[in-house]
Order: sequence, then C-alpha cells, then structure tokens
Amino acid sequence: MGFFRELWRFVKVLLVGIVLALGGGYWWLTTSLPDHDTDVHLAGLAESVTIRRDRRGIPHISAGSERDAYFALGYVHAQDRLWQMEAMRRLGAGRLAEVVGAPALSSDRLMRTLGLYRLAEAQVDRLSVDAQAALNAYAAGVNAWLAGRARWKALPPEFLVLNIRPEPWRPADSLVWAKIMALRLSGNWRTEILRAQLSAFLTPEQLDDLWPPAPAPRSSLDTASLDSESRPPPVILHADAGAVDRAFPRALVPDPADPQGASNAWAVSVERSRSGMPILANDPHLGYSAPILWYLARISSPSLNVTGATIPGVPMTILGHNNRIAWGMTTTHSDQADLFTEVLAPGDRDSYMTPDGPRAFATRTEVIKVRGGADETLTVRATRHGPVVSDVLARTGGAALAEDAVWALAAPFLDADDLTPQALYDLNQARDWQTFETALRPVRAPQQTVTYADVDGNIGFIAPGWVPRRAGHDGRLPRDGRSGDDDWTGPVPFTELPQDLNPITGRLANANNRVFGTGDPKALGDDFAAPYRAQRILDELDDGASQSPNLAVRLQRDAVSLMARDLVPLMVRGARGVSPRSQQALDLLATWDGDMRRDRPEPLIFQTWLRETVRILAADELGEDFPRYWRPRALFVRRVLTERPEWCDDVTTPAAETCDTQLGLALDRTMADLTERHGPDTAAWRWGDEHRARFIHPLLGRLPPLGPLEHPLVRRALSMLQDHLVNVVVEVDGGPYTVNRADVRYADDRHPFAAVHGGGLRAVYDLADLRRSRFMIATGQSGNPLSWGYRDLVEDWQAGKAYPLERIPDHVQKLVPGG
Repeated sequence: MGFFRELWRFVKVLLVGIVLALGGGYWWLTTSLPDHDTDVHLAGLAESVTIRRDRRGIPHISAGSERDAYFALGYVHAQDRLWQMEAMRRLGAGRLAEVVGAPALSSDRLMRTLGLYRLAEAQVDRLSVDAQAALNAYAAGVNAWLAGRARWKALPPEFLVLNIRPEPWRPADSLVWAKIMALRLSGNWRTEILRAQLSAFLTPEQLDDLWPPAPAPRSSLDTASLDSESRPPPVILHADAGAVDRAFPRALVPDPADPQGASNAWAVSVERSRSGMPILANDPHLGYSAPILWYLARISSPSLNVTGATIPGVPMTILGHNNRIAWGMTTTHSDQADLFTEVLAPGDRDSYMTPDGPRAFATRTEVIKVRGGADETLTVRATRHGPVVSDVLARTGGAALAEDAVWALAAPFLDADDLTPQALYDLNQARDWQTFETALRPVRAPQQTVTYADVDGNIGFIAPGWVPRRAGHDGRLPRDGRSGDDDWTGPVPFTELPQDLNPITGRLANANNRVFGTGDPKALGDDFAAPYRAQRILDELDDGASQSPNLAVRLQRDAVSLMARDLVPLMVRGARGVSPRSQQALDLLATWDGDMRRDRPEPLIFQTWLRETVRILAADELGEDFPRYWRPRALFVRRVLTERPEWCDDVTTPAAETCDTQLGLALDRTMADLTERHGPDTAAWRWGDEHRARFIHPLLGRLPPLGPLEHPLVRRALSMLQDHLVNVVVEVDGGPYTVNRADVRYADDRHPFAAVHGGGLRAVYDLADLRRSRFMIATGQSGNPLSWGYRDLVEDWQAGKAYPLERIPDHVQKLVPGG
C-alpha cells in the first residue's frame, strides 16, 4: 500500500506541475497582448498624445501636430496588428521563404522578379516633403513600440511559432502595400494566359461566349453602351500555358476561377436625403482573412482630422472622412496590364527582338534566403515592356511558350513615376471637389472609382488611374512584343477618365459595373462585373423613399439576387425529364423571390444547380483547363440559354444533347448530392449550412501535412480546433451577385459554397453630421488570437450592423515625450 500511496503522491505532484506549467505558459503568452491603459514615455514625440479606445477597441488619437498623430497611429498599429504588418512587408519584399521555408518560394520569386519593394524604396524620395514626414513619423511610432516593449514579454504568437523577431520599420515597408494591392487588383493578365491557352482549340466566338461583355445597368454612372466589334487575332505562341498558369501564387494574383476585387459605393444628393445633406455608402470587397485587412481609427490634430478605415502598415486613412469630405472606393475593373510575347534573337538567348533589332535583356541577380534550405539565386530579366514573368513561372510549372519566346508584363504600378501614395496623402487633406480632383491626379494603379460627398452638398465620382491606350488590340490576349504594332501609345488623359459632379439624377452608384469616360468607350477594357449588384442598388435608391443612413445600412445587408431572378426562370422553364424529387425543387424555385437568406433552402438548391450547370456546359470543351474557369458564370449561362445553345451539346459523346436535357441532368445530380449531404427533407435544408464566411488565419489557420498522423478524422478534429482558436467561421446571407456580397469558389471541392470574398468593411457617411457616420469591420480590431478583440465584431458584422465611433473611452493611454 505504501508503494501505491507514493505513486499516487507522485502522480498528483506531476499533474499539479503540468497544470502550473500550462497555466504559466498561457500567462506568458498573454503578455503578448498590449497594455492600453498605462502611460508611456517615448523618444520622438514633440508633445503628449492621448489615445482613447472605445469598447470595440477603436483608437481615438488626439495629437498636437500631424507628425505626432502619424507617430501615434504607427504605435497603435504595432500594438494591435504587428504580425499583419510583418507578413505584408515580407510578402512585398519577397522575403517570406526566410521565415516559412520553401512553400513561399513561388511567391518570393514573383515578387523579386517584379521588384515591388525596390520600387517602393525608390518611391520614398519622390514624394512631397509632407508625405515623407508622415511616413517617417509613422515608422518612428512603430519602432517606438518595438523598442519600448519589455524584452521578457512574449511577441504575438506568430513570431513565437516562427521564432523570429521583427526588424525596425522603414517607410518603404508602408509603400509596398499599394504595390501589392495594384498587383492583386490587376489580375486580368492572368486571365489573358487562360484565354491564350483556350484559344489553341476554341474559336474567337467561343471565347466571347465564355467572357461575354457585361451590359451596363439600366441607369448608373454609365453614359453609353458598347457596340460589339470584331477583335483582331491574338499574336501568341501556343504551348502549355495551363501548366505555367497553375504556378502563379494565388495569394498575389487571383486565379481566374477565384473571386475578383469588387465593392459597392453610392451617394445621394441633398434632394434625395431626409436630412437635406448627402449620404455616401461604401463597402469594399476583398478576400476574407483573420484578422480582416481593415483597422478603424479616428485621428485628430490641428491640421489632420480623419476618421475611417486604415490598413496596418500604412499611415494614411484609406477610406473615410475628414471634417469636410467623405470618400469611398470601388475597383474599376479596368485593364491596366498586358502580357507581351517577346521573341529571342536568333542564336542569342541573352537578347530579344525589338522593332529596331536585337536588344539585350536588362538583368539583375536576386538571392532568396530559404529557411531550412540553401539560398536560391535568381536571375531577373526585363524587356522594354517590363519584367519577364515567364522565367519564374517556368521554374515550377513547366514551359508556357516555345523555346524562343518569353512573356513580359507591362503594368503602370511597375513604373518608376508611380506616385499613387502621394495621392492618398493628399486625399486625406482635401477640402472640396477641386482639391479632391487635384489629389487624385497622380494615381497610377490600381484604378479605383472614388465616390465623393462634401458638407457643401456636392456628390461626385472620379476613376483616376494610368490606363494605357492600345494600338490595334483590346488587351484580352498576350500581344506581339517584337513589331511594336501592339505597344501602348500613352495613357488615357485624366479628363477623359470616367467622372461626374452633381448628376441630374441626384444619385451615383457603382458596383464594379461598366463605366465610361468621354473618350474611347473601349479604353478601360471589357472585364467589368455583371450589372446585377449595381442594378439592385439603383432600384432601391429609386423606389421613391428619401434616403437616410439607416436605409443605407439596410441596403448594404440586402441579400436579394437579381442574378437569381434573371437565371432561375430560364433554368426552370428549360429543365426537362427530371425526377419527381427534382420537380419538387422546380416548384420551390418557381415561387422564390431570389432572397439569399442563410435560413432558406432555395439559395442552396439554386447555387448547387448553377455550379453543376456551368460544369456540364463548359467542362467538355475546356477539358483540363476547366477548373481555372469554374465560377458562377451567370453571363455565360445566360448567353448559352438564350443565344448559343450549341454549348449544351457534350462534345465527348456521339449524341446531340440539348439545353433542356442538360439542365434536367444538372438538377437531378444537384438533388441527389444535396440529399446525400443534408437528408431527404428539402424544407430543412439551409443555405447557411454550407455558406459560411471563412476568415482563415494565413499562418496558423491552415493545416500542414500531418505525416504519420494523416487521417481524415485527425485532420477534421484539428481543423475544428483551428476554427475555434484562430479562424473565424460564421454563417452568412448573400452570394456572388448580391449587394451583401459573399462570393464563393466553385472549384474548391471541399467548400464550394464557403464565403471567401466580400465586404469586410462597411461604412455609411452622414454629411449632415459626420460624427454620426457608421462603420463595421468583419472580425475585430486585434490581430492577436488571444485577444477578446480578435473576433468580437463578427456577430455584429454578420447581422449587418454598423455603429458611429463612440467617444466614451474604455481605455485611455498617453504617449509622453521622453524615454
């Protein structure tokens, strides 16, 4: 008995020790959370700064000078989102492989080839003195937090997992963000590659079917419609473009099958507003992540008073208002980038052909450090059009071109003259339409449609950006680089870009739909979003009711799909020969109003049917390239069902299938699939069971290979643990074409209806009293998974709520000169 008593005593001591160790370890991890209450003395401040945080963790910065205000913003960004900032600058500099190893090499190779960080470094000195001062003050604030943090305290969890420490912040670290966004929002050139691959076996007419031009809404910012024209034949060299395309880092350049940058914005004039002053609403749509990209802040100083959405790592307020104007942005979806096919000089692989004969490639050497592996040396080549991107893609995806050709990327964000950050700085300072217009003139990329309202009662919009004039082509396919015939001939003049002030309709709306300037109607390209969201906004604004901030908030959460209202009648009427169970679904859809609420079965049935319909219509023609096209292609399906029924024939069978039979087959497969996953009771099916917004932590939220532990049950259990600890997952209303946009990725077999892209920020600006403007972000202000502020806003975001920034502080902290 004595032995067992001693054993039990040992076990108890061991258990107590384990509990204490775990508790002590957790306590130490919580020291990574910032102190928002204790005053701190910091070198670099001219005067004391007060930071008041409301109950949602939103800082209200009061400073005696603009410089101190930017210093304080850098400080609070570092407090709450340090890892997001670190990941962003490493991504832009092509230095992720240093800390995560070989999986980041494809990203690093592309970034080094494009030279985004080199461009950001050179950009600093070309900005105005005031803009440089803002960047330097912000960097000083970040570095003050890094230097003042007690060394024994933990860094945020990501730094501990990777066992790294952050380097001092530099102004170029802030500027590279705009380059990253320009790259992400100029993804049309990746679609050029897919079109080039498909053009090897599809006709130009078939390519037009796959990417039909989006019509304009019945009434919007647009002032004209496009007449169709025959396109010149592409000048490309065919080979396995699909193999190289799959090598693109998807996080940087969206796959053609991925959701693309999108947003909503509208403004109403004094005549349409209940308060007698304009109202402006904006919700930018980007990929979901935890934390969300945006960080809310209010900044007050004698010369700078801005409130709205900032991005950690960047000193300027991206979307928001100052004391006199408010602004919002939507991606214009213009075509600002082209691939040029460069042919190597005969017998000389170090040169390429130009209109003047052979010319040597410009070259430089980049060394990429790889954690756990040898350094990689990369030779970067560039032509007169831009960097040779096919070099880095071929390393992991195989050759995309013939042996004697390469692809070079031309894009305005790669130009040394790009001063887009200067425009953002000046926008924060703008006081009226004239200074707003002047501020936006330096914008190169990404082109955004910027909606405007001011306290004098004006509304308007401008779509600034460097849009190339193309000679003899429309930019939809890679062009010939050797002759010079397809070279850009300069930019579209600023005065010819889309813009308007105080339209006679009394309202403006844009949801990435087709817009026109006063010049060539085709200058902006042909990749605009379908008009369904824009049309829904205009219909609601034109329903006769005077507008208010409450109505704007309600419209932002609107989940009615005009796309569903458009396609469902065509699909229901066309489906033939279906099973009795499918007929029940047809009866249900026939009376559905298109509301994509998460508690309804109709959205689930329709989206599953549409996904299978796109596959049946296009997969046989596109073959192995189909997954890169597989999206909710509403305009393609509409064209097939109304104009081009030959797509309904399965070219892999001897029979001649019709659209009626194919729609019925797609619905039968849909119902069988949904019954297997959700049971036989159709009325109990819910869109929200599969349509969940997934905010995934980029580092901690994805499972690595599990080696000997690899098993579906183990992987599922660990995935559920991740979703509980570091990911944020909630059911949501809406879909790809609703105002409350929550886009999906059809090609993801595991989660084809998960919401992965949408409005992570919503803002409504009340020009009658800008203090009553309302905001909401999707996850929370903190980027630390251990913080209460990491996910505390997601339920309010899910419900479509938005709030004015509160002035009653929960926490007050002073930054005091000295230290």
